[in-house]
Amino acid sequence: MADRFRLTLAQWNPTMGDLAGNAALARRAWEQGRAAGSNLVALPEMFITGYNTQDLVMKPAFHSAAIAEIEALARDCTDGPALAIGGPAVDGGALYNAYYILQNGKIAARVFKHHLPNETVFDEKRIYASGDVTGPYALDGLRIGSPICEDSWYEDVAETLAETGAEVLLVPNGSPYYREKVSHRHQLMVARVVETGLPLVYLNLVGGQDDQVFDGGSFVLNPGGELALQMPLMQEATAHLDLIRTDEGWRAEKGELARIPQATEQDYHAMVLSLRDYLRKAGFSKVLLGLSGGIDSALVATVAADALGAENVRCVMLPSEYTSDASLQDAKALAENLGCRYDFVPIAQGREAITDTLAPLFDGTQPDVTEENIQSRLRGLLLMAISNKFGEMLLTTGNKSEVAVGYATIYGDMSGGYNPLKDMYKTRVFETCRWRNANHRDWMQGPGGAVIPQRIIDRPPSAELAPDQRDEDSLPPYEVLDGILDILVDQDGSIADCVTAGYDRADAKRVEHLLYISEYKRFQSAPGTRLSKRAFWLDRRYPIVNRWRDGD
Repeated sequence: MADRFRLTLAQWNPTMGDLAGNAALARRAWEQGRAAGSNLVALPEMFITGYNTQDLVMKPAFHSAAIAEIEALARDCTDGPALAIGGPAVDGGALYNAYYILQNGKIAARVFKHHLPNETVFDEKRIYASGDVTGPYALDGLRIGSPICEDSWYEDVAETLAETGAEVLLVPNGSPYYREKVSHRHQLMVARVVETGLPLVYLNLVGGQDDQVFDGGSFVLNPGGELALQMPLMQEATAHLDLIRTDEGWRAEKGELARIPQATEQDYHAMVLSLRDYLRKAGFSKVLLGLSGGIDSALVATVAADALGAENVRCVMLPSEYTSDASLQDAKALAENLGCRYDFVPIAQGREAITDTLAPLFDGTQPDVTEENIQSRLRGLLLMAISNKFGEMLLTTGNKSEVAVGYATIYGDMSGGYNPLKDMYKTRVFETCRWRNANHRDWMQGPGGAVIPQRIIDRPPSAELAPDQRDEDSLPPYEVLDGILDILVDQDGSIADCVTAGYDRADAKRVEHLLYISEYKRFQSAPGTRLSKRAFWLDRRYPIVNRWRDGD
């Protein structure tokens, strides 16, 4: 009986729908495992398709093609280690989220996911059937149990596997990022280890898919909860793990323990990774954005430079008569600090033409927000024209505070294909800019140092669409606004909860009203990096037309 089992963990980045490409990655991982003398090469949940597939996987032609790729992998990966890979399965006419074990040219075992997540970004109960809880599979003298992702969040699956002879738990995951998720995973998996007395291997996907970021961070726990291996967050990685049979059972040999960054760095890295992957997987290599001289566009430009390299980022200043000298100077300084292309496109002539065109219709009316929004929409038109001409994806730059209350112009500054800041409140934008100025990491493609001019961080925020305009002329101070939004959105709380927390009831009611009447804007907004459990899209699905208001 063997006393050593080598497991290759491939924390890799699949592309949604690229079945042949994902299969090629799996073959490459298998070849690396074979070269390392591994017994098993493991890939994460639904790797063959990419994850989260949503309704795509229900299309018969799609899941049939995915299953065919897995069958081809089984035939190809014969002279070497077994291969474990996630993908769809059909059994008895039902569709399952499955984990395949491929060995000796065939499918040696399939595990079907039992607990189907039906919250936040997941609605797997409408997509998959729930599989029965089955026993472990055996490879080279080791009995392995594989609870699939959500199955490891509950006691029953792991306990059944332990009771039916599993000696190690290998958990394949497609677990997306949100703030504090890493520690939550560790706590849950320690509970499974304590309950079963078995070592546990937690293998997670990495990479961006639409708004979701799969952050990797795979790890291994020995009985008692000791951390034996920690793989990096937000980066592809491969680890060769040795499991040793001891008098007390199987144990994992100690491997590298990657650093777990603090929350601000995790958020920033998630924005960089999601933007890079959204562009790459959508077939774009360059971006542009309107650079206003304000803090939001400054942070987006910096994220873009770190994601793509400054040579692939175009910054465009589109000034009006309300654009301050400070904004002009700071925008140019930022672009120069980053090394991005900087274009200067004044909008006065175009604005005058639009004003003249509308003059007969607007005769007898007073200027108001309409004229302010014309400026924003003209900028959107010009930026989209540049995007079309040069094949560069336009980034939009509204933070979560603005997206929540509709402090943005639809078909204007909301124009664009992706928004890294969509789930980051304004107060966190300031914090993140300060962090980036003080820190540089090897995964950043932009330059180090204080790239965001301090004056951008210090100046009061302004849309600069009217004389002496400040955001706080139209909104509560951001500390107040964000606190109320955190209660109403992230905590799903009430007006009474806001008052209990110390906020003025009139402010809370006003923010609630703006939140609900802005739903139609969010419905048409660009996707953006998910950083919380209550991001605007799949996490929070509200009716566009809605007259209900909290009466408290």
